[in-house]
Amino acid sequence: MPMTSTYLRLIGVAALWGGTFIAGRIAAPQVPHFTLAALRFWSAALVLLPVAYLVDGRLPRLGRRDVLYAALLAVFGLVIYNLFFLGALELIPASRTALVVALNPILTAIAMAVVFRERLAPHRWMGIFLALLGVCTVLAKGDVTLLLQRVGAGELLMLGGAACWAVYTIVSRLALQSATPPSPLALTTVTTLWGAVMLSIGIPSEWSAWHVTDVTASAWSSIVYLGVGGTALGFFWYAQALTRLPAARAAVFNNLVPVFGVLFGTLLLDEPLSASMVVGGLIALAGVSLTNWTPSAARVEASTEQRALDQRDAQ
Repeated sequence: MPMTSTYLRLIGVAALWGGTFIAGRIAAPQVPHFTLAALRFWSAALVLLPVAYLVDGRLPRLGRRDVLYAALLAVFGLVIYNLFFLGALELIPASRTALVVALNPILTAIAMAVVFRERLAPHRWMGIFLALLGVCTVLAKGDVTLLLQRVGAGELLMLGGAACWAVYTIVSRLALQSATPPSPLALTTVTTLWGAVMLSIGIPSEWSAWHVTDVTASAWSSIVYLGVGGTALGFFWYAQALTRLPAARAAVFNNLVPVFGVLFGTLLLDEPLSASMVVGGLIALAGVSLTNWTPSAARVEASTEQRALDQRDAQ
């Protein structure tokens, strides 16, 4: 796959995931958390299973180790993350929630340094500081001194979700860059099935909290979008990218998620866009960009390695 295609797909992933904040904001008040998340991943599985069969000529088959990786991915990236995500959407606006996701690449970069001993250059630490400052500006509505007074349960839930996503990215790298890796489509499909099964355990406890007839058409459409666009296509493209790019370089595209989330929230939900959110978001984006910036000499070396990889794939 050409690198340009990989970058375009990552931008598409950011747009799809930016839309999930809007879809979740519409559906979350009408369908309880476990039920909504389970419906999301069952609908994604209904799409991924036939696609995997058509592409690979069989249903996904993973080794024991890869099945365990898929289970870990489901626990952190699907179950816990989505419960945090849906809980936050009931408490804070979609645009504000999306901006908190700017922490994802920062936490991923730190986790990569801890887990894989990847040393961070001074300019990357400076970028981490800028990104955290930007997120603090968003959370504090422009006054960082009031941060502790302004952070509520919604923001804390999304910060927990950001930490879960860092774990998800690391486990994905371990699974997809092993000696005998599964295909991104197979791993995404099995992970989605794991997530659907795990989340379905909580459905009986929510039966009395909602009624199918009370769910609006827009909420059902949002659930379909969450499953088909935000999960089946988005997670598959992200897994593909992790086979072509280091985790930190792929994760940096997550910073486009807040951009799309704020844009969609303003256009579709008439949510207010304050100056502090814009400034804080720009600072966070600048910080993450600096964290993942590579000097010219290193870019040349990376380009040479990438050409060798492309030639190997073509053979």
